[in-house]
Amino acid sequence: MIVNPLNPNPRAPEVHVVHGADAYANTMASLKGIDLSALKGAKVLLKPNVGRMSKAGTGVNTNPQVVAAAVDAFRKAGATVAIGESPITGVNTLEAFELSGMSAMAKEKSCPLIDMDERKPVITPVPNGRVIDSLKICADVFDFDYIVSIPVMKIHMHTGVTLGVKNMKGCLWRRSKVDLHMLPHLDDTADKSLDIAIGDMATVLRPHFTIIDGSIGLEGLGPGAGTPKELNVVVAGADAFAADAVACRLMGRTANEVSHLRNGAANGCGVIDLDRIKVYPENWQNYASDFQAAPKNLSFEFPDVEVLDKNSCSACQSTLLLFLQRFGESLADYIPNGEPLKVAIGKGHETLPEGTLCIGQCTARHKEGGIFVPGCPPVGSQIFKTLQCHEQNGNSSEAMQ
Repeated sequence: MIVNPLNPNPRAPEVHVVHGADAYANTMASLKGIDLSALKGAKVLLKPNVGRMSKAGTGVNTNPQVVAAAVDAFRKAGATVAIGESPITGVNTLEAFELSGMSAMAKEKSCPLIDMDERKPVITPVPNGRVIDSLKICADVFDFDYIVSIPVMKIHMHTGVTLGVKNMKGCLWRRSKVDLHMLPHLDDTADKSLDIAIGDMATVLRPHFTIIDGSIGLEGLGPGAGTPKELNVVVAGADAFAADAVACRLMGRTANEVSHLRNGAANGCGVIDLDRIKVYPENWQNYASDFQAAPKNLSFEFPDVEVLDKNSCSACQSTLLLFLQRFGESLADYIPNGEPLKVAIGKGHETLPEGTLCIGQCTARHKEGGIFVPGCPPVGSQIFKTLQCHEQNGNSSEAMQ
């Protein structure tokens, strides 16, 4: 159990919601009514969501101005502050910081940036885990007294939403994040093993404080390929589950619908019942606006494409959608014999049809009978170039016969 001085009444946690056009001002206002005196002399790690290569303002990564306000507020309380991240596989941490605007902000604030993938991980037991018994946690996490999760308010194609609790998955070392997508299904539940694993994770790894950036969120096919949605809110609280529950309501859904929040709350990790949460101000629900859910079928806009997805991670799904959006109209020349182009992602395929376009390292074992594109994940231009080369090589072979 994490002892948290910032959450003096865990049975009835407080959450603060602030609405306005200025993300920095919103964040400062959300922290104004919270007693941060326990942070004096403490080391605080800010964990934003900078897991993907994306510019500020797209709703994919945390707004640097929200993080800037957190730096200022926690320093004013007497804390030493740093910013850390371990992004999705295939993304360079420092490059992501640079593109997102986080580096420029950190330089202005003289705040250290940490690539949490550089050091060897700490293998941490999960004593009561239903689907995991240990985690590879980034070593830097253990150098700090307090962890502050600063996610973007986003829809997530696998977990419904990604907020303060799910953002802590970015404290898992390198590719070990992907392991949570590859777990076998439990027979006694309809919940995905990924959601159960996040609930397990929260028993040993959850933040002491959460600041949810809802200035520009992401709806539709989040976490990486959705549509930006301006909401102009910041949500703050010391119980990550309570803050997430409030954010869920602002997004037009309930925390009980989000399996990883329901599982984590059942594990005793936090409160998701809005009736038990003290939310300020009283009219906070006036700021709510429904977020469009992720589509259930990636090929719904692409009738000539059949997506074969089994145990893929969000990185490959986002890559595939971006590829289809960019190159979909150019795929007609690569549709075999009038049949849909079969595209496979994910590690769970036992067999695949001959000629399947196999995307990413998880499909490598099927490359002999298909069209294999290496990478974790590859970029869309690489996928299209592989298709072009395969077509050209096929035509050359036919001309020689």
